[in-house]
Amino acid sequence: MTPTAAALAVAGAARQMNDAAAAITRSLAAARSSARGTVRITTSEVAAAWLLPPVLSRLHAAHPQIEIELAASNELSNLLRREADVAVRMVRPAQASLIARKLGEIPIVAAAHRSYLHAAPPLERIEDLAAHRLVGFDRDDAILRGLASAGMPLSRHRFALRTDDQVAYGRLVAEGGGVGFVARYNLHCWPGVVEVLPGLIDIRLPCWLAVHREIRSNAIVRSVYDFLAAELPAQLRR
Repeated sequence: MTPTAAALAVAGAARQMNDAAAAITRSLAAARSSARGTVRITTSEVAAAWLLPPVLSRLHAAHPQIEIELAASNELSNLLRREADVAVRMVRPAQASLIARKLGEIPIVAAAHRSYLHAAPPLERIEDLAAHRLVGFDRDDAILRGLASAGMPLSRHRFALRTDDQVAYGRLVAEGGGVGFVARYNLHCWPGVVEVLPGLIDIRLPCWLAVHREIRSNAIVRSVYDFLAAELPAQLRR
């Protein structure tokens, strides 16, 4: 489909209308300051599965009048258009109208289940990974780039098990599929999974908490934002 000349002529005005409608929505939302309401939080699938649940349980215990919607998606939801109220992301939002607070850094570590390690070759140096069954991503090359920067360049075919579904990825590691590369905060959720090559893999992802400036004045959203800002740093270090 190709836009016609007439469509191109009104595109700018249509964008302005859309932005104005979004601004009205944000203003109305900010004006609501009752003690009850719903807050929608967006984050990655991994963080939604293993990072946020214990924090959200404590949040609801502290604020039982607030309903929480958790949107698990690796796509960056648009806070400007109210697709979510609060975002927990591994990249800093670029929009100037958003308030972003860095909560800390997430260490990415090599890990495997003890049942796999018991029958596998020794694993003491990064070079020893070549003799192991590795769990990797399919089309995402983040692991390949991280290992290359650590002095261990590998091709995707060296990873016997591959998936871009990050929840399935974690389960493959947790079930003894091989050596994988995961956020350290996941380990306490997977009994029997331990970090390997400690100190030799140095990959870190920043963790950001973001909210729209106008929504920040909403009492309900502010309560959720402040609670997450206080609780998540300790959860990241766990």
